[in-house]
Amino acid sequence: MLRLIIVVLYLVIYLLVSLPIQLVLFIMSKSNMQRAKEISLAFVQWGFKCIAFLTGVKAEIRGEENVPTDTPVLYVGNHRSYFDIVLTYMRVPRLTGYIAKKEMLHVPILSRWMKYLDCLFLDRADIRQGLQTILTAIDKVKNGTSITIYPEGTRNRTDQDLIEFHKGSFKIAQKTGCPIIPVVVNNTNAIFEDHPWALKASHVVIEYCKPIYMNELSKEDQKNIDEYVHDIILNKYRENKALV
Repeated sequence: MLRLIIVVLYLVIYLLVSLPIQLVLFIMSKSNMQRAKEISLAFVQWGFKCIAFLTGVKAEIRGEENVPTDTPVLYVGNHRSYFDIVLTYMRVPRLTGYIAKKEMLHVPILSRWMKYLDCLFLDRADIRQGLQTILTAIDKVKNGTSITIYPEGTRNRTDQDLIEFHKGSFKIAQKTGCPIIPVVVNNTNAIFEDHPWALKASHVVIEYCKPIYMNELSKEDQKNIDEYVHDIILNKYRENKALV
């Protein structure tokens, strides 16, 4: 419980201190949007690193050399914890937006940072709006911003290792040709979700699999890209269970 209190207090102070920084970045964005976004990324990554430190997480990172740093990518990951975002976002090598649920728009200050960082907000109940979100993500990739999406659609709270992927999540790569980077996380749920109202220092494994290029796949795998990536993540998730 003490660890949770410390992290919550830190987060409140961090967000309050960030208010004047947001104002400065807003003014800067009028003349140099790219630089404002780069500073936003560095500031948020620093904040997430502090949260990870206070939580006591020991993250074992594997395959990070598989992530291209000279081109935008589509990160596709399994999702079991809020800490999936904290632990992966603090490592992205370039501007990256996350596709988040629309409810995040109601979180003051934090939602503003997310907008600065090209995050998009998905209404899972509105198919038309969901399509527009994907189209916007396609434009962002074309303009050099990587995108992270969790194709399970929500945090996996089931006993299954991985639930079904939404095929529409992969239109971003299909329409842009950007590489897909499967991101496999193990044991992040042990930090918080397995015991609400407490944070536990846990050993977490994050593995970045080799990039997938749509034009190098067979026609069948291109058609069923959701199943193709699902199998890669599922197999790696099961393999890495022995590491935690």
